Parts: sequence; structure tokens; C-alpha cells
Amino acid sequence: MQLPLLAARFPLLGPVDLSGYLLLVFGLCILAVVAFEFVNGFHDTANAVATVIYTKALKPVYAIPWSGLWNFLGVCLGGVSVAMGILKLVPLDSLMTLPVSVGACLVLAVLLSSIIWNLGTWYLGIPCSSSHTMIGSMIGGGLAFTFYYSGPGVNWDKAGEIGLSLVLSPLIGFGAAALLMLFLKHVTKSHSLFHIPKGENDRPPIHIRILLIITCTLVSFFHGSNDGQKGVGLFMLILIAFLPARFAVNHQIPNSKVLAALNQTEVVVSKKLSKGATDYSVLKALSKAVLQTKASLAAKSEIDVAKTYQYRKQVESVVKDIRAVAKDEHIKLSENERQTLHSAANELEHVTDFAPVWVIAIISLSLGLGTMIGWKRIVVTIGEKIGNEHLNYAQGATSEIVAASTIGLSTGFGLPVSTTHVLSSGIAGSMVASGGKGNLNNQTLKSIAIAWILTLPVAIVLAFLLFVFFHLFI
Repeated sequence: MQLPLLAARFPLLGPVDLSGYLLLVFGLCILAVVAFEFVNGFHDTANAVATVIYTKALKPVYAIPWSGLWNFLGVCLGGVSVAMGILKLVPLDSLMTLPVSVGACLVLAVLLSSIIWNLGTWYLGIPCSSSHTMIGSMIGGGLAFTFYYSGPGVNWDKAGEIGLSLVLSPLIGFGAAALLMLFLKHVTKSHSLFHIPKGENDRPPIHIRILLIITCTLVSFFHGSNDGQKGVGLFMLILIAFLPARFAVNHQIPNSKVLAALNQTEVVVSKKLSKGATDYSVLKALSKAVLQTKASLAAKSEIDVAKTYQYRKQVESVVKDIRAVAKDEHIKLSENERQTLHSAANELEHVTDFAPVWVIAIISLSLGLGTMIGWKRIVVTIGEKIGNEHLNYAQGATSEIVAASTIGLSTGFGLPVSTTHVLSSGIAGSMVASGGKGNLNNQTLKSIAIAWILTLPVAIVLAFLLFVFFHLFI
């Protein structure tokens, strides 16, 4: 039976032309992504506050809101490079050409499988990566998409790139924290830095307390800038799946700005062709792509999916060709010309790689509020159970310095990284540097390792099965 269409209008979304049933599913997806980021807040951010709480640098009543605030700011100021990397894992182009219900199945499968596993590991008090969970869920949903629609459901090149980042980051965290701890042990003369707090009133000296608060702040901010972007990416996946004509490209960028970038590119290309450049094929491909992009720009529409899809494809193609020309060593470009091409590519990339301010605000608020609730289970594991002794000040500081640095660099490269894995590994590394392998709690490490190993396959299977389930009813 054909369901009636509801031409509803929402201030942030514009006109929404979906059946009553799909409008309900759309609302559920929005609630699910907000819930995912909320759970991410109390699941992952506990890592950031564990060290300041267990070193008595800050009481929980101050540490939790403080961390929540900096998570909020991290999402707001962190850009969208990680979010766009997440989006590139799934078949966005295919989703735009298929019924909205297909996108709904994929989105719900990814979000619900991520939430289920995150809540399960949180309940057991096991530090587990929300990043691994989400990546596994997206792969599982993509595989189910391939099963039903035969097209490529997973961008395996991007998955490999992200997977390498997630595998290397905890190794870096362990090694760097151990080295930094050894450096402090052999260089610093401050015995108070290695003190293990005992009793409620045994607080660190003011200079150490300031250091620990700064490192907690940095981890919280960079967690927001990296993990928060994952929520932004999932939110954009929902919007593109349900409202592709409106959100597959950034209609807020004036046509004049896009034309200016295309014209600048055209000037450089024409100049090289007129001077008899060595590699004609790359330049001619770019010249053709510029003309096609101009044509699709003139025809783009906020209500026509086919025209928006064509425009998005052309912009992606011209950006790829611009970067190919800029990197081609056979084409002699002046520094000014190279800079012009890079500037044009970056400007055009904003057409496809973007997130509305209100999306970032919603995710920021969800992550910040989530930080303030349910944090205790993971904090206890991080602070008490990874090692056989209580965290000392140096261990807390080194693990957080390494975590903040690793997460910040990953965000700069547009790669998702696990705060949980990096910080847990950093604490383990600092514990080993303090007292050898015997200083680690093998039972806790075994539980964490099992959760880490199981996360990816469980998330893949769970998302696959949920896609199949939703495909039967949506």
C-alpha cells in the first residue's frame, strides 16, 4: 500500500518530503545518533577524567563537568576531516540513487549495533573503543548492503587506512608512555611526582595538580575533536540517506565562489596547455572536468536528487583531477600556480565535505552531557585495575600527554583513533616503566584484550543482522 507523503517543514532541515512511516524512521535515526554520542561521552570520556580523579587532582564533581565542557569545545572547533573520513567508508553515491528505505536500514543497523556493544562493555566496566565499534558496524552494514544490492558496500582502501590508525595508536601509546616515564624517572629530581596518593585528603602539590588538570583538559578537547566528529559523520550519513538533494552538497556556498575556484583552475590549465606541457592527458582531463562541473553547477537543485548527485560527482571528480595535476612532477608549475590549484581544490572540497553548524552543536551537546553521566564504571577500571598499584602522579600525566598528542595528530590527518585504546595502553606502558610486567593486573588486561579483539567481529555481525532485520520491515 502506498503511504501518503508528508511535506513537513523543519527550520533546520527545510522541506522534508517523506512518507509518514519513513518520517518516523528518520526521527528514530536522529535519536539513535544522539544516543550514540551520549553513550560515547560517558563510555570514552571516563578515560580523560580517570587520572585526575585517581591522583586526587580534582574531585569528580569538578572533573566531570570540566571534561564535558572541553569535549563540547573539541567538537565545535575540531573541523570535519575525521567525519568525512567516516562517511567515505560507506557507499554514499549508491545510497543517493536507491530508495530512502535502504539508507534507513544502513543507518539504523550501524547506530543500534554500536550502541548495544558500547552499553554492554560499559555495564561490565571494560574500556572498549567506540571507534572500533562504529567502524565494525559500518563495515557490517556495508557488507549487508553488498549482499542485497551487489554494489561495493565498503570502501576497503579507507577501511584499511582507518584500521591501520586504530591498530598502531595503542602501540604508540604504550611505547611513548613507557619512554616518557623512564625519561622522567632518570631526569627529574621531584620525588613528589612519583607519589601514590593515599587517603581522601592526600592531594598533589599545586604544580603537579595544574599539570594533571592541563593534561586532562587536552585529552578531553582532543577526544571531542576526534570522537565527536564520528558522531557528526553519522549524523551527516542520516541526512544524506534521507534528504540527499538537500544535504549531499553544501548549498550554502555561493555559486560565485565555486565558479571562482573553477576559473582559477582553468586559467592555470590553459596556460600550461598553451605552453606545450609534457603531460597533456592529465591537463585535458582536468580541463574537461572543469567544464562539466560548471554545467552541473548551473543545473544543481535543492529538490532534485539526480541533479544534486551529478553535481556532487562532478565536484569530487574535479577535485581529484586538480590534486593529480598539482602532484604531477612532469608538469612544471610555479609555486604560485601550485598554490592556486591547492587553494581551488580546498575551496571545492567544502562543497562535499561539510556539516551544518547545528549538526555540530547537537553532537557537541550530546557528547558533553554524556560525559557527566555514567562515567564511574570505566574510571574505576582505568584508575584501579590496569595496574597492581594505585596510579601515581607521573603515570597519570605521562599517559594523558601521550594520549592527547596521539589523538591530536590523528585528528590533524583526518583519521579516527581510539581514546580508550591509546590511554589504556599509555597507563599500561607507564606502569611497566615503573615496575616491570609484574606491575600490571593480568586479569584486567585479559578482559580488555578480549573486548578489543571481539569488538570488530561482533560489531560487523551485529550490524549485518540488524540490516537484514530492518530490510524486512522498512
